[in-house]
Amino acid sequence: MTVSVYVPFLVTVVLAVVAPRLARRFAPRPAAWALAGGALVTALGWLGSLALLAFTGLAQIPEVAEEGRWSVTALRADDPVYLTVSALATVTLLASLTGLAVAAVRQIRHLLWARRECARLPGDLELAVLDDASPHAFALPGAPGRIVVSHGMLRCLGDAEREALLAHERAHLRGRHHLFQTAWRLTAAACPLLRPLAETGGFVLERWADEEAATRLGDRTVVARAVGRAALASAKAPTRASLAATGGAVPQRVRALLAPPPPRRALPLVAGAALLAMSCASLAEAASDSEHMIEGAQFAACVTSLRDTGLQVPPPEHGPCGHPPHDHDGPDRHDR
Repeated sequence: MTVSVYVPFLVTVVLAVVAPRLARRFAPRPAAWALAGGALVTALGWLGSLALLAFTGLAQIPEVAEEGRWSVTALRADDPVYLTVSALATVTLLASLTGLAVAAVRQIRHLLWARRECARLPGDLELAVLDDASPHAFALPGAPGRIVVSHGMLRCLGDAEREALLAHERAHLRGRHHLFQTAWRLTAAACPLLRPLAETGGFVLERWADEEAATRLGDRTVVARAVGRAALASAKAPTRASLAATGGAVPQRVRALLAPPPPRRALPLVAGAALLAMSCASLAEAASDSEHMIEGAQFAACVTSLRDTGLQVPPPEHGPCGHPPHDHDGPDRHDR
């Protein structure tokens, strides 16, 4: 478990540095799925490795060892963890779980708010036009969700641009982009190193909706013009915590729409999947090693208990302590 328990940490750092740069160059739809899946797997690996490091250190506390009926001496000899390493892992794990819980509550409140707003909007159609001079256009997730556009925004756009704007917001609802946002916010709360993925994810979702709108209209220039004009019109309007055509880095989005559609590249996605698979395999190996360590410590405690009572220790195959755990390649050490 010397290296395996730390591999998920390394994968997290690599993903946080490399993934945001690559995602902006790919086709937005597969990029969004790759970012969401990578963030979820990496966050689980982050929490799992922290839990293993914290448990291995806490298991050496005499009171904990007494409850678990294992030998602290044997455990320390097999895989000692310095107090500072265990304490740091424990504090980080508690902070990650607290941040995850707070973010989950906020996301639930936001989704409930969106559903209430959908119910309060006038009419029962997908599109709700507000009698508001301020330029607004956004999508509210719900069952099935609503598109909200103000008269102020409609007056800023031509007919083709209005159609492009509505196609963009429909793409947000049809793709259930709020679920992607939820995944990124939760993983970033659990592991702050993943915040760049959440920021890039918002841009990728807007690009996804842009490409869907361009495909529907068959004119990328119209969509680029609609995005630019809508962003300029709403520049002074208050921002809303919803999916909107004016979100993300607008100049980059317009530049991408004026260029040919981005190509689909499979090699980087395969490499990322292999990296995540290595993280999962390393975490599973570390968990297996921890289990063997505990079994060895329990066996040692049982043997010590029999010797302390003056009884002769029978062969392992027939004794009350059962079979000793199989040795692997020698004792592993977390902090070497």
